[in-house]
Amino acid sequence: MGVLPLKKPSLFSRKTLFGATLGTSLFFMVAGIIFWGGFNTVMEATNRMKFCISCHEMKENVYQEYVGSIHDGNRSGVRAGCPDCHVPRPWIHKVVRKIQASNEVFHKVMGTVATPEKFDAERLTMAKRVWVAMKSTDSRECRNCHDFETMEPSQQKPRAYQQHRNAMEKGNTCIDCHKGIVHKKVHDQLSDEEIETLETPNPAFIRPIPAKWQAFEQVQKEKAEAEATTIKTTAQATAPLIQVKAPTATAIASSEAGAVSWGKASTRNIVLFYPGQASFEWVMTGKDHSGARAIVKAGDRCFTCHDKEAADIGRKIISGERPALEAQAIPDKRGSIPVKVGATHDAENLYLRFEWPDTPHAPLPFVEGGKMDAKNQVKLALMLTTDETQYANQLGCWGTCHHDVNSMPDAVKSEATKYISESRTKIDLKVFGKDKKRGGYNNRKDDAAIQAELKAGHFMDLLRFNSGDGSTENGYILADRVMTGGSGAKFTGKLENGVWVVELTRKLNSGAAGDIVIEAGKVYNIGFAIHDDYSAARWHHVSVGYKLALDNPTAEINATANDR
Repeated sequence: MGVLPLKKPSLFSRKTLFGATLGTSLFFMVAGIIFWGGFNTVMEATNRMKFCISCHEMKENVYQEYVGSIHDGNRSGVRAGCPDCHVPRPWIHKVVRKIQASNEVFHKVMGTVATPEKFDAERLTMAKRVWVAMKSTDSRECRNCHDFETMEPSQQKPRAYQQHRNAMEKGNTCIDCHKGIVHKKVHDQLSDEEIETLETPNPAFIRPIPAKWQAFEQVQKEKAEAEATTIKTTAQATAPLIQVKAPTATAIASSEAGAVSWGKASTRNIVLFYPGQASFEWVMTGKDHSGARAIVKAGDRCFTCHDKEAADIGRKIISGERPALEAQAIPDKRGSIPVKVGATHDAENLYLRFEWPDTPHAPLPFVEGGKMDAKNQVKLALMLTTDETQYANQLGCWGTCHHDVNSMPDAVKSEATKYISESRTKIDLKVFGKDKKRGGYNNRKDDAAIQAELKAGHFMDLLRFNSGDGSTENGYILADRVMTGGSGAKFTGKLENGVWVVELTRKLNSGAAGDIVIEAGKVYNIGFAIHDDYSAARWHHVSVGYKLALDNPTAEINATANDR
């Protein structure tokens, strides 16, 4: 009997890789495609704004905060929705995030944030979870749209530019500074320790300064050097912020400066702003002031970030936009004062000239008669010191304004006056309890230690002009405000054609204790304050700290030689 031929297996019965038949392989391949398509469809469906706000917890809370924000609508027409900020683009990270979201589904079922009250109670906890996640990824989702390489440094405000540069150098990331830019602000509820932990730079995030930024900085440096060498007279200086009638020969002759030729003085336009209750402690605390880290960690100066935005700061505070800084604003009080400052010197004296516009009287609603200091329509004060005084290089005269002095939030008594850190055993920047105060007024060093600080030159030289009687007050600030009335300085001033013109003659070296010796080749810190419209105490306008020097074009206030 013959052998029957073997039956040839069908195409789908043929064995393939791992012993599976072709039919089985095709079945699982098609099933896989269908599964993957379905899975990916579900992934994308849950990755849309419509899905994110499909539950009332999101739609009635965070979505309402999002609407109208810079991420919802802006001049460029680019919109970043919920998934853009909160769902990673890389597939593996996206899947991990979706798995984590199951916890949110659980709390949805449990009703943990079912009402606005419950949502607010959990808001800080949820926000911290997001901040920690973004910190760990170097703000990955932010960088989908924002990147240092593509930023245009010339289009940034000085504050933003400096902080972005610091971030690249130190290893900070977007979320360190940009908390609460869309949603309700809760980062002010963090403790100082939590802020310190969250905002600590990560060396892994350090990146090289882009070539575009380096080129911009070189152009700015060359521009500054060119301007410094050409600003030798008032006529060559930047156009004044205010148009001031040239002083008459009589006015010049009446000043202590004698025949000072103000046309040969250098000038600078400086904007003084209304600070409210922004104390030294407020400036140095991260939960109050986002720039605190830049001061403490990077050594930045207030000038670097705020010189060009002083008017905007004053407007926000006086208008009530910053209620934590001013709860007792004065109606119609201006938020800033533009001042033209002239500076010159001879072999014996420094001469400074201040010009600023007057304004109609705005009566104070909380003072009988509407005037805090009825004798003086204006007072002008300036402080001068060296870099050896702590924080003077960065904060200027801000180091004298504390949270526990007269008219400030934690005032210990009505007569408490200004002081600086060198005169105290410690300064409490934080609030430690219900009955505790921020500041160091009650932590005064003994007299011997204070005298040692004075001898070492650790003080703020203080001069003040009073318009009522034209008097000059001369003193210093260390443990207290001490007005000695020395003869090393003299102010003259008057209101003319709606403009205040105040001139100062000040000995370069008076030989008196409490007077800073001004020498060629050295750079000093100087700050100004104007009490206008009969105001007193903290209701003044102030400058950030500037650098003063003799015949030094790199100084922000360069007192040029006056050969008359």
